[in-house]
Amino acid sequence: MKVNFVDLKAQYDTIRDEVDTAIQGVLDSCAFINSRSFEANFAAYIGAAHCVGVGSGTDALTLSMKGLGLGPGDEVITAANTFIATAEGISLAGATPVFVDCDPETYLIDPGKIEAAITEKTRAIAPVHLYGQPADMDPIMEIARKHDLLVIEDCAQAHGATYKGRKVGTFGHAACFSFYPGKNLGAYGDAGAVCTNDEELAGKIRMYGDHGSAVKYRHDFVGTNSRMDGIQGAVLSVKLRHLDAWSKRRNEVAARYTEGLQDVCVTPRTAVDRYHVWHLYVIQVGNRDELMKHLTDNDIACGIHYPVALPVTPAYAHLGYTAEHFPVACAGADRIVSLPMHADLTDEDVELVIGVVREVAK
Repeated sequence: MKVNFVDLKAQYDTIRDEVDTAIQGVLDSCAFINSRSFEANFAAYIGAAHCVGVGSGTDALTLSMKGLGLGPGDEVITAANTFIATAEGISLAGATPVFVDCDPETYLIDPGKIEAAITEKTRAIAPVHLYGQPADMDPIMEIARKHDLLVIEDCAQAHGATYKGRKVGTFGHAACFSFYPGKNLGAYGDAGAVCTNDEELAGKIRMYGDHGSAVKYRHDFVGTNSRMDGIQGAVLSVKLRHLDAWSKRRNEVAARYTEGLQDVCVTPRTAVDRYHVWHLYVIQVGNRDELMKHLTDNDIACGIHYPVALPVTPAYAHLGYTAEHFPVACAGADRIVSLPMHADLTDEDVELVIGVVREVAK
């Protein structure tokens, strides 16, 4: 029996009629560019005043940085262990990423190491709500206030996650979401969004994504073409209605994984006062390659998120970091394995994964 890492076909089958009707509505209306309806729905769901749809999660990060005035000569502190888009958004705005190591239990950026990374050039902190778990926002926001720094949340993996009862995406000056198909809330193509309570910032980001224009053929600055198209917005509006139920099922799967595996490997820990939405379920083992081969041989998909800490990738070699600067992130990179995680996993699927992992995990 094959167990998929993500199963978009199974998900589509459960909402086929709703999705088909929504897409047909876009085709009938020919409203192919922009999706203000989804923007309003998602802003309300998050609890933010404004949502601006853009072309991808990477664009959300880049345009947020630009909209907040970050650029050459500025430094932005972020996590060493994240997908490269987090750092790309900083770099594409012209600023420089400054990396901080992670907490060994949650894999989230370690707030206790942020202040040591602050220099006279630091303008912002970009915490990542990694794997679906919120970063520790209280101390991060306290540091930001103390040093007069901006905060841009990377929420690409944490749609609907909460920190002390409050949804991620409502703490910083801006919050960036990806709707890549494999995300907890995924489109049928690339899409992203920025949420903010700052009306002026929302307007500026929208202009950046529409060629620097708020009025047709008047371009106040050089922007780009980054808008969420109508079909993606329609699909996301359908999926948003199911997101909480899907998150609940992900939590059920995660709980069973932890129960069945905690004595044979290092299972992930959810910090107090946080609602984890389990974009990924990441374990640590001492024989990672052997385990991954065993899973693959048994037709169970798995992955590594992420195999190399960003500061030591070739793209950021010019910054001069070494693995010794990030002992937690770099050590964990050789041990982590992501197991199948999605709302359409059956109980039988979950038990099969647990059984196969238990056979070889060390």
